[in-house]
Amino acid sequence: MQNIILTHQEIVHKTKRISYQIFETFANEEEVVIAGIANSGFKFAQKIATELERISDLKVILCEVQINKQNPQEPITTSLTKEMYSNKGLVLVDDVLNSGTTLIYGVKHFLDVPLRKFKTAVLIDRNHKKYPVKADFKGLSLSTSLQEHIQVVFEEETSYAYLS
Repeated sequence: MQNIILTHQEIVHKTKRISYQIFETFANEEEVVIAGIANSGFKFAQKIATELERISDLKVILCEVQINKQNPQEPITTSLTKEMYSNKGLVLVDDVLNSGTTLIYGVKHFLDVPLRKFKTAVLIDRNHKKYPVKADFKGLSLSTSLQEHIQVVFEEETSYAYLS
């Protein structure tokens, strides 16, 4: 049983809105790093980066963040070296903020390097956090039961999010 909670068009609108919010926040910067947590978070980061390049003159640097979601204490790797994002503005992006575990370990990783500004963005915030982490930019806040699962499917023309 799937309940569609975001259609392709709604995801497009939310991505645009979040991109404008990021642009407003980083308007005084020359460049911004959009760091997406591997798989769906990175796909969402790519969509934000594309939109940011379209609407702004910011130099957008895309970064993929590899986190073991079953064991987030394992070392985190990124597609950029620390020197490449040091002293820059950075937005850590994921598709769904469930318990906050993945996001907080991602935040912890980037705190080892000085950053000019550091923000977080998620498409869907489930409001079931076990860690004190919040999304600065979010597409949708949704209170669900712990038994329910949210999945985001990113495809070229038929992206959607559903609750099961």
